[in-house]
Amino acid sequence: MLPTHWEKILDKLDFAFQPIVYTTTGNIFGVEALLRNVDEAGKFNAIYELFDAAYSEGVLYKLDIELRRKALKKFSKIDVKNLTLFYNLDNRLMKMSDYCTGNTTKILQDLNIKQKYLCFEISERGSIDNPHEFNNIINLYKSEGFNIAIDDYGTGISGLKMLYYSEPSFIKLDRFFINGIEKDFKKKHFCSTIVDMAHAIGMKVIAEGVETKKEYLTSKDIGCDMIQGYFVQKPTKKTDEILFTYSDLAKLVKKDRRTDTVDKEIDKHLEIPKPLNHNATMKELFNYFKKNKKNIFVPLIDDRGHLTGVIYEEDIKHISYSQYGMALSQNTLFNKKLKNFIKEAVSVEISWGVDKVIERYSNNQSNNRGIFITKNDMYHGFISLNNLLQIIYKRNIFIAKNQNPLTKLPGNIYIEEFISNSFTKNSKDNTHLIYLDFNDFKPFNDYYGFRKGDRVIILFSEILQKRLGKDTFIGHVGGDDYFVGFRGKKIEDVYTIVKDIQKDFKNDVLAFYSRDDLDNGFIEIADRHGVKRKFHTMSVACAILEVTQSSKIEYLDDTLAMIKKMSKKSKKPIAFSLTTGQELEF
Repeated sequence: MLPTHWEKILDKLDFAFQPIVYTTTGNIFGVEALLRNVDEAGKFNAIYELFDAAYSEGVLYKLDIELRRKALKKFSKIDVKNLTLFYNLDNRLMKMSDYCTGNTTKILQDLNIKQKYLCFEISERGSIDNPHEFNNIINLYKSEGFNIAIDDYGTGISGLKMLYYSEPSFIKLDRFFINGIEKDFKKKHFCSTIVDMAHAIGMKVIAEGVETKKEYLTSKDIGCDMIQGYFVQKPTKKTDEILFTYSDLAKLVKKDRRTDTVDKEIDKHLEIPKPLNHNATMKELFNYFKKNKKNIFVPLIDDRGHLTGVIYEEDIKHISYSQYGMALSQNTLFNKKLKNFIKEAVSVEISWGVDKVIERYSNNQSNNRGIFITKNDMYHGFISLNNLLQIIYKRNIFIAKNQNPLTKLPGNIYIEEFISNSFTKNSKDNTHLIYLDFNDFKPFNDYYGFRKGDRVIILFSEILQKRLGKDTFIGHVGGDDYFVGFRGKKIEDVYTIVKDIQKDFKNDVLAFYSRDDLDNGFIEIADRHGVKRKFHTMSVACAILEVTQSSKIEYLDDTLAMIKKMSKKSKKPIAFSLTTGQELEF
């Protein structure tokens, strides 16, 4: 029991819920429970003050259990099926002398909520004093069927260590990194790296604090699986305001044609074994394999279609083929043993692409049959090992033919395909074609040698990839010539981005010159005609061509040749409209 004054505080506390939705559909996945009325309840200025007081008085665990009960009771009234509740877990709970397990399970049983629909959020802001003890407790929560999420990811100093020990199902990117992410290339690059790492080991990523359309689109572009923030809905105390689909976001998803996240190569090699409900009986399982004799396993899904596991026929053969197998399968008590045969179904979201499918499979070597594919978290199919090997083979051949060997960027076939698609009438969005090449690269290459020249080429490809998001096409024509393609951006934004790229290269390339040459401000070497000349430090020339629905492809080559020549004489980007034939001034 809580002390009387804490009972009074608890009585006045309330919870608001904020939806967490899929970036690719606008459908809800879960809600986060956010504590409210802390000022009225105990004159606390902030939520952390409430928990600090409870910790210092030794009642933190008792208080938290009652708060869980309160949050879950209110959560159970939300009229959306199979919803997940994200509940913040104070790391200090584990230090309380009265800490014990099983209390949350009892609350869930009373409210008829399954363990898998509760996700404990562990803040990265907290510290891990005893990693071994922390690991044991987290594993205990997971063994009881609860999910784990790392909250505020990227803000603390223990992030990777916490990630290693907790092996969460979700990472929540802190709102600091999401705020203004569309115009901050460092934030974009950082978050994109986290997303790639998380997906490689099977974790899903939630972007917190998404407040604008641009923040949402960028979060979607870098691969975040879900978003949470005012752009979807503010936290609400009213359970009837929580919706299954947020229509404004769903419309925006359909409108956003800049990228097609579904990799057709995956669908082409997909097998779709019929799944069973994870509550199926042993008898239904036996009958399944009798009817589907070619299947060596059965995928299990919940009522919402989520992939929950897999059962392999070889694991139940000793029962199903025994003399009393069918009789045993009709025994109610025996059916409880079904869960003993359920194994993890290693899966990848189809939107993560072919490369992540291959990487995820490679990281799970014990799974030698193949890998499951989900779509918006729902069971979508299975790729067998044979089909996966075909994908890998085709991928390697295609990359070898169409990727620059030095920078690993797409080559001319991809570039020509992008340009060709820019002149189709399917999209209302303007396209911007950007051609970039170095000024005075040959003298530098001759003077310092091709190895240093190659390092400069790699440097520039890294600048492009850091500055530009996954929604931007980056290609390498060859040598010091590059191509960038934008869709759906304003020319003013494109101009600013390209200008920043010029500035980055101008500054970063100085590191490749000797101190003496930097002091002189030039290198001296014979030009192509054999005449000794002074060449200033390298810069990059940029030509921007705007393509609209009215633009004609037959004017492309002449216009492009003209503006590329103009850009070589200019210190700033040259922008031209292919439709009007006029230079665009800034």
